Amino acid sequence: MTKYVVLFDLDGTLVDSAADLTAAVNHVRCHVELPPLSVDDIRQRVGKGARDLMQRVLPGYDVRDIDVALARYLEFNTRHIADMSLPYPGIITTLQQLAALGVTMAVISNKNEELSRLLLQTLGMGHLFARVCGGDSFPERKPSPLPLLRVMEELGVAPANCLIVGDSSNDIHAGRRAGIPTIGCTWGYGTSEELAESDYQISDPAQLLSYLNTRWFS
Repeated sequence: MTKYVVLFDLDGTLVDSAADLTAAVNHVRCHVELPPLSVDDIRQRVGKGARDLMQRVLPGYDVRDIDVALARYLEFNTRHIADMSLPYPGIITTLQQLAALGVTMAVISNKNEELSRLLLQTLGMGHLFARVCGGDSFPERKPSPLPLLRVMEELGVAPANCLIVGDSSNDIHAGRRAGIPTIGCTWGYGTSEELAESDYQISDPAQLLSYLNTRWFS
């Protein structure tokens, strides 16, 4: 039996977590007496991991200060992982339908693996994924293809039977470098320019099923 695998990004693809990320960022900025940032500000800055986010929201701070801020951010985000975060409309149904078709699913995020797992479990989604990895799971993170290649190897799937769904250039570039189709979701945090290089774009999770029915199950 042919094995099919769909790799998903997390924040901005499966879950809208921007409000909780913003709260964690503003918790950090409050400690250094900086004004709060808006959710829209944070949407434009996420995607490359927590340390990169701290560097973006605390410009000019040295490494030691970033280390302290990062620890404070992660501690707050862990305690408030899903106060406001929710799966995007239609995501749960689509994941359930993929599972019913026998499709194996995995999450490849640039968020820390522990927080990725905690977020999925808190939202009741963790059991749907065969593998969850984060920005600290491998020596490199997206846009490197390494996480994708490692997960594909672990799951025993050929590139022709695997694809990635994401909302940013990190996902698209990683997928292209891994030699698999890329699906850009327009409901996330990425811009239209970031998704321009994707092989296919969807504006509703249900469209992923239509695409796969044509590509794999026709």
